[in-house]
Amino acid sequence: MANGWEVDAEEEPRISHGERLFNLLLILLGSALLIAFSCHLLFPYVTPDSFSSEKEECDLFSGKWIQDASGPAYSNTSCSFISYPQDCLTNGRPDTGYLYWRWKPYDCNLSLMDARKFLNIMRNKSLAFIGDSICRNQMESLLCLLSKVEEALLVYHDENFQSKTWYLPSHNVTLGLIWAPFLIKSTEDSSKNDIQLYLDVLDDTWTSQYQKYNYIVLSGGQWFLKETIFWENNTVVGCHYCTGKSLRELGMDYSYRRALRLVFHFMNMSEHKPLIVLRTWTPSHFEYGQGNSEGVCNRRKPYREREYTADPADAIMRTVEVEEFQEGLKNGLRLVLLDTYHLALLRPDGHPGPYREFHPDISKKLQNDCLHWCLPGPIDTWNELLMTILMSEEELKSTLCTNWMIVPL
Repeated sequence: MANGWEVDAEEEPRISHGERLFNLLLILLGSALLIAFSCHLLFPYVTPDSFSSEKEECDLFSGKWIQDASGPAYSNTSCSFISYPQDCLTNGRPDTGYLYWRWKPYDCNLSLMDARKFLNIMRNKSLAFIGDSICRNQMESLLCLLSKVEEALLVYHDENFQSKTWYLPSHNVTLGLIWAPFLIKSTEDSSKNDIQLYLDVLDDTWTSQYQKYNYIVLSGGQWFLKETIFWENNTVVGCHYCTGKSLRELGMDYSYRRALRLVFHFMNMSEHKPLIVLRTWTPSHFEYGQGNSEGVCNRRKPYREREYTADPADAIMRTVEVEEFQEGLKNGLRLVLLDTYHLALLRPDGHPGPYREFHPDISKKLQNDCLHWCLPGPIDTWNELLMTILMSEEELKSTLCTNWMIVPL
C-alpha cells in the first residue's frame, strides 16, 4: 500500500533483453545525431587558432622565395580563365624565370596545391571574393588551379562583367566575384575621377549577397589612393588628394579605416556568420615613375630580404588593415588574416609590365602594369595559402565533431 494505492508488481510491463538492447541503441543513435546537430550549430566554422596548442606553430607568411624547377601548376594554354591583360606569356613576355620560384615559410613547408582535396573539403559550400581588380586577378588564379580537377561554369555576370559567379557541379561549389572596390558606397561606376565616397554607407552590391556565402575573402586596394571626396550624414567632411577644392585633406588611410570599420561592424551585427578572410594590401612595384607616366617594372627575379623598401603609402594602408583586423578579433569576428603583403613585396618580377597587351612594341614608350600579376605567377601562391587556411578550418571542424561523436558504451 502506498498513498492509499495498492501496487501489483505483476501489472508492470515486462521488457525482454533484446528490447532493452534495441532501446539502448536507439538512445545512442539519438545522442549521436543530437551531438552532430549541436556541433553544426555551435561550430559552423572553426578557425585554425582553435587548436593552436595541439599543432606546431608556423607563420606561413614569414619566409623567402626559393627557386623551384617544377614550375607552375597550370599554363597559359591549359587555363581558359586568364584575362588578356594578365596573360603575359600569350602576350609575348620572353622571359619565364618568374615562373620558377616557390614561397618557403621559415618554420614549416607550404603544401603543394591539392585541388582535388580542396574541392572535396569545400563540397556543398560557397566562397566569395569581394573587392577590386586584384580580387579578380586572384579569383582567376583560383579558377585555373581548380581547373586541373574540374572546370567551373560561369552562371552569372553583371552588365559590365565586373561581378561574376561560377559553379562546379561535380562538387556543388559556388565561387563568387563581387565588384566593390571601396567596399562602401561610391560613384566609381560613373566617374573615375573626383569620386564621391560615402563613409557611413556600405556598398549594397556585396551586402545584398553576403548571406549566400560560407567564406568571404575581403580586400581593399589602390582605389583608395584616387582623388576622392568624403561624405558623412549627407555632408561633405573632407577629401583625399583634392587640391584646389578648399576641402580638408583627411587622407587615404582615413577613408580606408572608416570603410573597414563599417564593414566589420556590419559583419559583427549580422546573424550570418561566415569565416571572413582579410587579404592584406597589394604593393605595387613602379620604378622611375607611376603607372600612367614613366613607371616600369622590368626586374627579372625576386628581391632579397631588405633589398626593397615599400612605398610609404603601401605601408600606411597595411598598418590600417592590421589594426582594424585586431579590433575585429577583439569584437568577436570570425576573422583570419591572409597576409600576402610581404611575400608580394618581394616579387617585382611577377607583373605584366608592358605585356598587358598582345606583343607590344617595347621600343616605344608604353604604359606598364606593375600592380596586377601575370597568370600563372606569384599570385598563385596567395591561393595556396588561402587553401591551406580553409582546409585547416574544415579539417579542424571535422576533427572536433568526430571527437564529440565518440560515445563510450
